[in-house]
Amino acid sequence: MDVIAPPDLHARLKPRLLPRPRNEALYARARAEGLSELQARVLAGRLANYEGELAPLTQPSLRYLEHPERLADGRRAAERIATAVAEGEHIGILTDYDVDGITSHVVIRRTLVELFGVPESRLHSLIGHRIHDGYGISLPLVERTLGLSPRPTLVITADCGSSDEPRIARLKAEGIDVVVSDHHALPIEGPPPSAHAVVNPTRSDCQYPDRTIAGCMVAWLVMSLTRSVLIEWGVLPEATPKLSAWLSYVALGTVADCVSLGASPANRAVVSHGLALINRMEAACWRAMAARLGEDSVPFSAETLAFQMGPRINARSRLDDPYAALHFMLAGDDATAIRHLQTLDEDNQSRKAIEAEMVEEARALALPQLEADLPALVVYLESGHPGVQGIVASRLVQAFGRPALVLTPAAAPNMLTGSGRSIEALHLRDALQRVHELAPEALPRFGGHRGAAGVGVPMERLKAFRSAFLQAVKEQLGGLELFPHVFTDGTLAPGQFQLATLLELEALGPYGREFDAPLFEGEFLVESLRSVGADGTHLSMTLSAGAASLKAIWFRALTPGELPAFSLGDTLRCAYRLSRNRWRGQESLQLMIEYAEPLAAKHRAT
Repeated sequence: MDVIAPPDLHARLKPRLLPRPRNEALYARARAEGLSELQARVLAGRLANYEGELAPLTQPSLRYLEHPERLADGRRAAERIATAVAEGEHIGILTDYDVDGITSHVVIRRTLVELFGVPESRLHSLIGHRIHDGYGISLPLVERTLGLSPRPTLVITADCGSSDEPRIARLKAEGIDVVVSDHHALPIEGPPPSAHAVVNPTRSDCQYPDRTIAGCMVAWLVMSLTRSVLIEWGVLPEATPKLSAWLSYVALGTVADCVSLGASPANRAVVSHGLALINRMEAACWRAMAARLGEDSVPFSAETLAFQMGPRINARSRLDDPYAALHFMLAGDDATAIRHLQTLDEDNQSRKAIEAEMVEEARALALPQLEADLPALVVYLESGHPGVQGIVASRLVQAFGRPALVLTPAAAPNMLTGSGRSIEALHLRDALQRVHELAPEALPRFGGHRGAAGVGVPMERLKAFRSAFLQAVKEQLGGLELFPHVFTDGTLAPGQFQLATLLELEALGPYGREFDAPLFEGEFLVESLRSVGADGTHLSMTLSAGAASLKAIWFRALTPGELPAFSLGDTLRCAYRLSRNRWRGQESLQLMIEYAEPLAAKHRAT
């Protein structure tokens, strides 16, 4: 059943197309340095306070990566791992279950085995089950580690561990050193003291200049420094290959984890270089994905990683254990990769069905909160699947223009688990820190970033949590007006609707979080219109502007059985991206519609 908002609320929730605020000084500098008007416009709309050099952003290169020695505890971590390698210790690799964690796992494992010569028999993969174990160094993972035989004497984490002092202390008491590599914000009391080393660029004493790198990048830097230590000690020859080949995995993890691709030379460099490596199609996982998506999908772009590979890998850990995703990434031959990809694909289809039901329920529960004009949405889905919370929260943010937290029952009795997504104006983890100060008993565990976070809430404290969260959000946002909006980069002239314009924009890539792909607005006449897709929820159209006639596709434009709010001959105001449509070796320009509303309809006889 469709969720119907009251007329006045419906009007308030209608998305507004707004021009991106432009950094005029940066725009002038970009034009002076030879960028086209369109490129300068795009750049200046994404880097509000950037005053650094443009070359590291517009010409991404690995030469802009900072040395891992600048990471606090980096040398200490590398020396402990090097000792374990040199002395034949058993090593546990403990990572998060999402794409960032899985790619971190691949980087660490392949480095240890293929570059450092550690036998597979001395390595233990430790990845928690999202539902049964929970995030990070959970108690079940600790028990599993302690039950291994032979037991590891070193555990290396990636993409987790910064907030897990009690479990790290337990491992230390049992004689297991823990080297934490992570990128999540540290708790207010600082790095976990029981860890042998904590490598995290968000540490206040860390000299690494980029705090936005993903967990897989931190792991890559730590293992790169370990290689240098092993060479210094004479354990490895100087000719030991560097870890550059693994940047393909770092690119995937960086894009999928939605860390900044704006004013971050490191992230832009690794994604750009990693995509070049991926498109050599040397690893079975990339070849299997290309085969699944079709030959016209190559070369892969950052968008391919974000919307094709990332969701499939994440879907496995959302619904089941994550090891199929790890086996897919590590597959040594195409048949193995294809077999594991089939599992991921099936899970992704299941995830989509679960997501659709949860989004509908969440939207219905959000309406009373929207009518009350609350600054954030807290939705409890009593029968919701915990693996899909974050996606549902993202859909609420997109639809309603305010932060959202989606809660479902946790595996632990009388506990709720939740995922939140934020808007640009709100630092979500800081808001949760404030909630913990206001009502510590209502939020015993939380973690995350500016834009995304996870929470654990006692069921009987849900009301207190909601109240404290709304207060924390109000304190940060003040009286800021909240509404769904779409920022655009202005209009294009009819003569710019050509592949050359797309190439001009692609030269500024990669695009991602805080460096969104260019989005334009304009008015178009509807020349043809039909619903497509298995459930008829997508719209395929032919649109015209002046002399230009363009193919367009609008994904998820309709709910099943719904008819468009416009018809042939109507004029639409659209927000759209330029994209490349490949078909049987031929390329043509098409529009990817993000939002459309009818402005005028032709006169129709009745």
